[in-house]
Amino acid sequence: MLDGMVAIAGDKASVRGEILNDLPDRVSDVIIFVGVAESAWMNPRLGYLTAIASVLTAYVGLFGQALGASRQFGGAMSKPWRMVVLAIGSWAAFLFESSTGRLGSLQVLDWTCLVIVAGCLQTMTVRLTRIMRALPAK
Repeated sequence: MLDGMVAIAGDKASVRGEILNDLPDRVSDVIIFVGVAESAWMNPRLGYLTAIASVLTAYVGLFGQALGASRQFGGAMSKPWRMVVLAIGSWAAFLFESSTGRLGSLQVLDWTCLVIVAGCLQTMTVRLTRIMRALPAK
């Protein structure tokens, strides 16, 4: 985020900058959540679902820009918040690992990914609603 903000502030933002800013973020979403899925501390399917939801959330934000409206960043589970939730869940999984590592029938990282997926669904809804409202005005 910092590099994009610096480029905008310094009037150095470019069309290529959009690609250079977003593509690594999408790759990192997949790598991070697939890594979590394969950690053996959770159900892998939930980790893969979280990776898919994360990438879709980012692309939904781009729809507005692609259609001539503004790019949407709103919602509860943007990239920084996904990483915050995952960091908290990872620490909780580590701390609870010595006991059972479970909260009910699911492990801590399962719950963490479910929270992220639910937040991604909310974020996609917010972004799509804003995009749909902006489109008729154009």
